[in-house]
Amino acid sequence: MRFLNDVRPGYDLTYDDVFMVPRHSTVGSRHAVDLRSPDGTGTTIPLVVSNMTAIAGRRMAETVARRGGLVVIPQDIPIEVIAEVVGWVKQRHLVLDTPITLAPGQTVADALALLPKRAHGAGVVVDGGRPVGVVTESDLTGVDRFTQLSEVMSRDLLLLDADLDPREAFNRLEDAHRKLAPAVDADGRLAGILTRTGALRATLYEPAVDGGGRLRIAAAVGINGDVAGKAEQLLAAGVDTLVVDTAHGHQESMLTAVRAVRRLDPRVPVVAGNVVAAHGVRDLIEAGADIVKVGVGPGAMCTTRMMTGVGRPQFSAVLECAAEARRHGKHVWADGGVRHPRDVAMALAAGASNVMIGSWFAGTYESPGDLQQAADGRFYKESFGMASARAVRNRTSEDSAYDRARKALFEEGISTSRMFLDPVRPGVEDLIDAIIAGVRSACTYAGAADLAEFAERAVVGVQSAAGYAEGEPLYVSWQ
Repeated sequence: MRFLNDVRPGYDLTYDDVFMVPRHSTVGSRHAVDLRSPDGTGTTIPLVVSNMTAIAGRRMAETVARRGGLVVIPQDIPIEVIAEVVGWVKQRHLVLDTPITLAPGQTVADALALLPKRAHGAGVVVDGGRPVGVVTESDLTGVDRFTQLSEVMSRDLLLLDADLDPREAFNRLEDAHRKLAPAVDADGRLAGILTRTGALRATLYEPAVDGGGRLRIAAAVGINGDVAGKAEQLLAAGVDTLVVDTAHGHQESMLTAVRAVRRLDPRVPVVAGNVVAAHGVRDLIEAGADIVKVGVGPGAMCTTRMMTGVGRPQFSAVLECAAEARRHGKHVWADGGVRHPRDVAMALAAGASNVMIGSWFAGTYESPGDLQQAADGRFYKESFGMASARAVRNRTSEDSAYDRARKALFEEGISTSRMFLDPVRPGVEDLIDAIIAGVRSACTYAGAADLAEFAERAVVGVQSAAGYAEGEPLYVSWQ
């Protein structure tokens, strides 16, 4: 990357402060752009879901990995639960979504409680493992909540072969005027569910899979306690990337933790952070990190900058840290500050190999929280920062009452925030579509066929607040 007219400002920049200038391009189509990350994580799109309890769970991990990204399970989840989640995700189908299953004798109330757990909004009624009906919200509207599903389910089923080519599956759904259908194995047992959009996405995305062809998943470990012991358990559980995580990554405790993990000789990438300057990157790499997380304070749930004054504008932090990592043959993840597809593109232009997204994905069907409805009728989910009182309580549940009370006095981060679902893009896949469309187009504007070329060819300029505002679309007339 270079600055327009080779004029580098003497101050640090956020994503909003910069824009990219088009260059001559020989890339014929944005679909020809290869978005695989070169950092060894196996992502086929450069997106990583942040290790936040309100965001990163099994449903998110399954869905994002199926589209080529990676989810990091948080460090405050018990190891036995993480192991169970890892095993579950690795058993998921590479094309079919995991269905919500219900029995014919269950009630409308049971179905209404479960349908919001999946973006496809349908439940498959099964008997003896075989689908006998489908229920959607429209089937349940205006029906007594104690009515059994056998009385309201749709029995006219279109069943797809679980191994059917996604394009053929799309055509069958289109011809039958169905939005979705259950998929069954050779014995007629339910294997999953597929929507028309899901079938289409399966032709446009490549799943992030391990050497055994199973979906990838990452997990985080903190820097306190038996770091090596927990890391060893995570590796034994089958995690594909190990993230050593703390807010202040350039401290001796972190370096000691990374060295301990490296001594385990893990066969997966080791990520460590967070830092915002070259010297932090250098020390973490020397300690054994393959990838360094960059970002202090840009996240939507983070109050660090307002509480402490510590942090750095994210574009400049990524630019400097990526350059230092490159000198050592390593990589960085841009962690935080992403609110629009353009921000992801600017982070990649600055040299990030993957971009971490947190709060933006909290307001989706796939995040772990329960769907709630505000007074104005809008749906939302609760999110919270990982240094907030709520997160600290979760991490310190085994501490003494005194230690918990003392730590609670010094929390940072927002303990509860409403993340409203976008009615146009309520699922994480909808957001991924928008982000990847933007990133692919950005690469073609730069004349880049892959991420490495994009980081090399991008020409970036600095703009005023008015320049940024000029680029924002107008959804209503200014008159």
